[in-house]
Amino acid sequence: MRHYEVVFMVHPDQSEQVPAMIERYRSIVEGSEGAIHRLEDWGRRQLAYPINKLHKAHYVLMNIECTADALKELESAFKFNDAVIRNMIIKQKTAITEPSPLKKADKEERADEAVA
Repeated sequence: MRHYEVVFMVHPDQSEQVPAMIERYRSIVEGSEGAIHRLEDWGRRQLAYPINKLHKAHYVLMNIECTADALKELESAFKFNDAVIRNMIIKQKTAITEPSPLKKADKEERADEAVA
């Protein structure tokens, strides 16, 4: 099995459906005896440029280990879901489990606000 980093962006009006979508994608990966090493819900964020006249999107990051068949099923799930406006799948050499830089910065901001 190979390791992959998956990022997908969800239409901001569909943000409440993100937990169900994550659960569906988790079942695809784990159903083929794969594993999710890191799962981060980054929430609604500003886009660098408008996509389909949208200026914000809900971001989710997953680092997974799965078979090629499970990856194809995941790609088709992204393709046929109208709520997913963009997705990116990158092959990785090893499993990445530490928090992403974006998540680390977010935790540091919350810690600074709690102190102040």
